[in-house]
Amino acid sequence: MVTGAAARDYGLTGADSLRAVEAGLAEAEWFRPPIDADRLRELQARTNARAARDTVLWLALIALFGYLAWRSLGSWWAVPAFAAYGALYGGAADSRWHECGHGTAFRARWLNDAVYYLASFMLLRPPTLWRWSHVRHHTDTLVVGRDPEIVFPRPSSPLAVLGVFVPVLILAKSLWRTARHAAGRIDDDAAALVPADQFRRLRWESRAYIAALAAVAVWCAAAGSIVPALFIGLPTFYGAWMLMFFSVMEHAGRREDVLDHRLNSRTVYMNPVLRFLYSNMNYHVEHHIFPTVPYHALPALHQEIKGYLAPAEPSTLHAYRSIFTTLRKQWRDPSYDEPRPDVPEVADSDRAYVDTSVAAWAGDRHDSLVDLGPAHELAANSARRIDHGGATYALYRLDPEDTGSVAVDSPGCEFVLSDGLCTHGQAHLAEGAVLDGMVECPKHNGCFDLGTGEPLRPPAVEAITLYDVAVRNGRVVSRLRPRTDCRAVGAAG
Repeated sequence: MVTGAAARDYGLTGADSLRAVEAGLAEAEWFRPPIDADRLRELQARTNARAARDTVLWLALIALFGYLAWRSLGSWWAVPAFAAYGALYGGAADSRWHECGHGTAFRARWLNDAVYYLASFMLLRPPTLWRWSHVRHHTDTLVVGRDPEIVFPRPSSPLAVLGVFVPVLILAKSLWRTARHAAGRIDDDAAALVPADQFRRLRWESRAYIAALAAVAVWCAAAGSIVPALFIGLPTFYGAWMLMFFSVMEHAGRREDVLDHRLNSRTVYMNPVLRFLYSNMNYHVEHHIFPTVPYHALPALHQEIKGYLAPAEPSTLHAYRSIFTTLRKQWRDPSYDEPRPDVPEVADSDRAYVDTSVAAWAGDRHDSLVDLGPAHELAANSARRIDHGGATYALYRLDPEDTGSVAVDSPGCEFVLSDGLCTHGQAHLAEGAVLDGMVECPKHNGCFDLGTGEPLRPPAVEAITLYDVAVRNGRVVSRLRPRTDCRAVGAAG
């Protein structure tokens, strides 16, 4: 018999959603441990080579097991071959979808987008809907009524657990939702996530998915065989067990409605094979705290900040023991929380995301120009937060050569000044990654062009303002007037 608190409303438009907003849990500030700014910039570095290697290996394994499955049709060897093919197609695709959706796997944006759209189809996830869904998941992780990706709403039950690990009904329901969107019937939860100007794209993506699956069905009918669907469409269903095996460990059984990823997320030590299949997302606490760090750098990030985190789960077996113990207790008492992880206390003064050298230069002016500080103190491809006159700005130094030189007259060195807050999540842009002439929001990975201020990647959809800036006598200065040109000002000023 279930006891304790009444069941809560996990929908995105219900009473608990309003309650989360009223309680200050929606789009709130989260705990961030301190980390050296230079080290963080190193960890945020992207490379096409590493992601390409891992992606090619993943796709090659899919092709290999697909070939073995084809050759073994009609024999019992087809069972393990298709099992491996499905796990790679409908399971390992999830972490590739995830990292490329964040835009952190590859350095090149088009490569991230290409793999993101491919993996989205493999998982039958319309790209626009799921991009915004994951933005909300990172914004309001495990906040009831706000997070659309909570796997086990309370109270749990043996049937609910079974449904997650054998997700045929869940996927069928998701496919039916796609069909409704294809017909133009956008449901309330989707409307709560996706901006209205993106509805048309959502409808056409859903129609494309339904058309592709219909084409596979016609192919099967014409061939008089289910074999085509075993390679396209059905692997999403029979391979989803691997997706759930990994994703359940991320948050299941952890605390709801807390603003600390150390309490609502889980890091689990895994062997190299599992980490490859999972793209290092077993370092999930680290990923949620610093989503601008690419997957291949998460083990190094873990070493940098593990002193501020709860001890990691030593194995998947240990993690699942904890999860099932908690779910069993929540089945009887939905208000039950697992014991609070042993997390170190961190003083408020030490909880800065990076050492941004926050400075207000309110009284220091040169010829009516506001002094933004010494130019040489800003490293190549980095940012500094500037607070002045009740407003917040972000000052960037761009260096296409990425030499690390502190010389402000080095070739290509430019300084850019922008609004300090992301137009989507109101996060401080100076705390984000500065890459390839753009700044990436540290909260949701939205990107802005530092030559124009225009948004480059959702969820950022509204431009930031760029301001005049120049270098005089070794100091960066500005009139704080919006720029009318489309280029950053160089060091000559």
